[in-house]
Amino acid sequence: MTAGNEEDLALSRRAAGGDGAAFATLVEKHERALRAFLTRMAGAELADDIAQEAFVKAWRAAGQYDGRARYSTWLTRIAWRCRLDELRKATPRSAEAREAADSNRSAEVNDILARLDDKERAALVLCDGHGWTHAEAAELLGMPLGTLKSVIARAKAKCRRMWSGETSD
Repeated sequence: MTAGNEEDLALSRRAAGGDGAAFATLVEKHERALRAFLTRMAGAELADDIAQEAFVKAWRAAGQYDGRARYSTWLTRIAWRCRLDELRKATPRSAEAREAADSNRSAEVNDILARLDDKERAALVLCDGHGWTHAEAAELLGMPLGTLKSVIARAKAKCRRMWSGETSD
């Protein structure tokens, strides 16, 4: 276990005991990276809501963090599940809101990432955008390591085709 994990584990255990300041430290430490990931996955409009829901769930489940994975991995797994729950209960109205948020994105990179499916986008953003190891991303996304590597290779190939102007995805 790394020193960072030991610190996060100690803070999580204190939070599980009701120490709000310990949990606030965890939020401060991990909030920026989590929101950046969620912004790429869901758009800026939904990222804050999903992040808040993930932090509430992390607070409630603080005693379940065991330190085997990085705290950021554990927290991102919670946020990923919140995102999947949000997608399952999405209504046509919220889909329109997502489309409006997407239309506000001006960068071509965001447009290209948006055209990838959720697993491709998540794998690519986690590994290439946030520096996660393939093993960490595979664990989070619930897929074998070899499958994750294939998904990333396929996502990169799609991005290259879209960037060069080819129309086939």
